[in-house]
Amino acid sequence: MTARRLSNSTRQALPASVAVPGYDRNRVVPGIIHLGVGAFHRAHQAAYVDDCLAAGDTDWGIVGVSLRSADTRDALAPQDGLYTLAVRSSDSESLRVVGSILSMLVAPEDPGAVLAALTDPRTAIVTLTITEKAYLRAAGGGLDTAHPDIVHDLANPQMPRTAHGFLAEALARRRVAGIQPFTVLCCDNLPANGATLHRLLVEFAALRGTDLARHIADQVAFPSSMVDRIVPATTDADRARISGQLGVEDAWPVMTEPFCQWVVEDDFPAGRPDWERFGVTMVGDVGPFEDMKLRLLNGSHSAIAYLGLLSGYETVDRAFANPAIRQFVDGLWAEAITTLPKDVGLDTADYTDQLAKRYSNTALAHRTAQIANDGSQKLPQRIIASAMERMSGGAPPAYLMLVVAAWIAACEARGKSLPENHFTDPLDLALAALDTRHLSAGEAVAAVFDLAGFAKDGAERLTLIDLAAAHLERLRQGGVAAAFAALGIASE
Repeated sequence: MTARRLSNSTRQALPASVAVPGYDRNRVVPGIIHLGVGAFHRAHQAAYVDDCLAAGDTDWGIVGVSLRSADTRDALAPQDGLYTLAVRSSDSESLRVVGSILSMLVAPEDPGAVLAALTDPRTAIVTLTITEKAYLRAAGGGLDTAHPDIVHDLANPQMPRTAHGFLAEALARRRVAGIQPFTVLCCDNLPANGATLHRLLVEFAALRGTDLARHIADQVAFPSSMVDRIVPATTDADRARISGQLGVEDAWPVMTEPFCQWVVEDDFPAGRPDWERFGVTMVGDVGPFEDMKLRLLNGSHSAIAYLGLLSGYETVDRAFANPAIRQFVDGLWAEAITTLPKDVGLDTADYTDQLAKRYSNTALAHRTAQIANDGSQKLPQRIIASAMERMSGGAPPAYLMLVVAAWIAACEARGKSLPENHFTDPLDLALAALDTRHLSAGEAVAAVFDLAGFAKDGAERLTLIDLAAAHLERLRQGGVAAAFAALGIASE
């Protein structure tokens, strides 16, 4: 690997095949703060913003904030925030250098600097991709007020640790200074993500005082959005390959697929970029699009991950190439489609056709273990919600509940047929204490439902447990092939 780094000074010397920012980055104004600068943000929102900057809309540069680790800042700071976006299909790859991230802050190092950026009058939008677990919801869906970081932020509002603490304190300071509130745009896979974050932040603010809670409830916009792009983890081999093509070192390029989708509720009182010029769908109601994505893409992704792990497949494309897993995914989609809203313009046939092509992309090498992380946080909206709605319509969710059983079986397989820490979950300590491998399938599933809060208070809960338990017993006794056979799917 070469010693020179990708940067403002080296970008003009890159090969002609590599797209580079054609705008003067020194003229870009920071109008967006992004909390959670991971690979997904850099492959998705930051790329859309980069398009806007290139078109001359220079008021929307991004200040990135890492709420935990300094890794992204340490990789991008020597590169002036530049990084390579590698768009890969099975037979081609295109490289693009993205310049929309102007600077990076690491919250634990200097929370005051983050609050100053959030309070800056130029900041009109705050976007978030902090993953589901960082919203710190209790089992019932409300704010986990007992979480140590929430307790800390309430006691130390000037030194917050959580997104809740930073947003509430910044909005309080802006209010005192007479600065218009920024718009808060959640880009995580939460149901009704804008309304969900709004509710959680109002709950948090109410613990600080009713005036702040009322201000956030009445004066701050929280549009919902639906995001979709597959972004596998970057490997050392990716870094070496990309740096070799650039002729300079890129410490943290991002791999992604050609497909990219963003559906956004159009509610931005403080203004926004002209995103629709570059393919963003601005709508009045994101809900139907969000449901389709959560239940068809995210739900099948989880299914492929857990069934793939149990079948010995390391990547999505290899698992999806298995005819039995592919047939199962088709059946899963058929069940989930019946729960989606009708007459709102959703083209589920085209959407699932696109998903099949995306899952077959051999270049991405999207690891099943990566997707398997945080199942207890992801399955409620991806699988459980669909299963409950399907049952309320009088139809059994047989395929859907196999996904839940496969998650439990994959958790049980860690330390046996799978490596001990092959994937992780926020409930790992509690799951280990349960030691479900020594319980009957029915006892294990009921205990996990209680622990994770699945279908809590739902009339369908006992039936869902019975269905998942039957699947888990088959997985334990005969593996994935036995579970598939019960659904009429023949394995190779």
